Amino acid sequence: MVLSQPASYSGAAVRALELEMQADPRVVVLGEDVGRGGIFGQYKGLQQQFGAQRVIDTPISEAAIMGAGVGMALAGLRPVVEMRVVDFALCGMDEVINQAAKNRYMFGGQGRVPLVARMPNGIWDASAAQHSQSLEAWFAHMPGLVVVCPGSVQDNYSLLRAALQSGDPVVYMEHKTLWGLQGALDESVQVPLGQAACLRPGSNLTLVSWSRQLQVCASACEQLAAQGVELELIDLRTIWPWDRETVLDSCARTGHLLVVHEAIQAAGFGAEIAATVAEELGIPVRRLGGPRIPVGYAPVLEAQARVSQEQVMAAALACLQGPRARTT
Repeated sequence: MVLSQPASYSGAAVRALELEMQADPRVVVLGEDVGRGGIFGQYKGLQQQFGAQRVIDTPISEAAIMGAGVGMALAGLRPVVEMRVVDFALCGMDEVINQAAKNRYMFGGQGRVPLVARMPNGIWDASAAQHSQSLEAWFAHMPGLVVVCPGSVQDNYSLLRAALQSGDPVVYMEHKTLWGLQGALDESVQVPLGQAACLRPGSNLTLVSWSRQLQVCASACEQLAAQGVELELIDLRTIWPWDRETVLDSCARTGHLLVVHEAIQAAGFGAEIAATVAEELGIPVRRLGGPRIPVGYAPVLEAQARVSQEQVMAAALACLQGPRARTT
């Protein structure tokens, strides 16, 4: 078998699911349109390979889909629950928050919910306010849930396999506009949940981000490097549990932190990272996220909701004007 090959973000997820379904007959898929491959091609060919009993088309009811998935998990299956986009998942929130997240704790570990809820996240081009939300902080706030935001082809393969093997409820948040992203895929690579990745070494400032915003941050790093400013770019990958050790180690070396995310800045998960680093290290920290506005349909309005390369560069330079880490 060829291990290293080019693949798409959606194709990597299909391959991950295929291997897990071959290895474990308890893995099943349920959701709208999964039989025809899903709206992004993330289940392409799986119903033809595994049958309609394991790749199950459902009615249009997110509450029913999620509730069925929780029941399947408690009964011993390992369901992949397709919510199409995170915005639609709000209709099934009670089953996620009050059932999946709490069951293991409330019943003393007698039941577990090994469920992966796929909730594509983020701004969806020209899709407006009800299809363009970034809600990872909602789920990070809830005890009992694991939250994952893969930002690359490799990670969408490796992290989906890790999520399926974890044994706990995982909110798995692929970005809505990354499905066609191309990249290298090595099927032998394992990525544990809760481990960040350093995408670019640097000495002047630690830049932490995740999901599609990494592309904007990487471009900002290139532009600043041409000016002699070297940023260390960290992909958080898993929002909860997040990799405190990697982030703190990097910040201790660079003496500055900037957290950037596509989600609205107010109460975004970047605030948790910035506060932790400030409390632990006492260094200058900044966070940068979207404005607290609905995402508009018109291109000029949609652009106002995005975090641009220029904004990232300006925030990084402003952070660097502060003092380096304190000495004790």
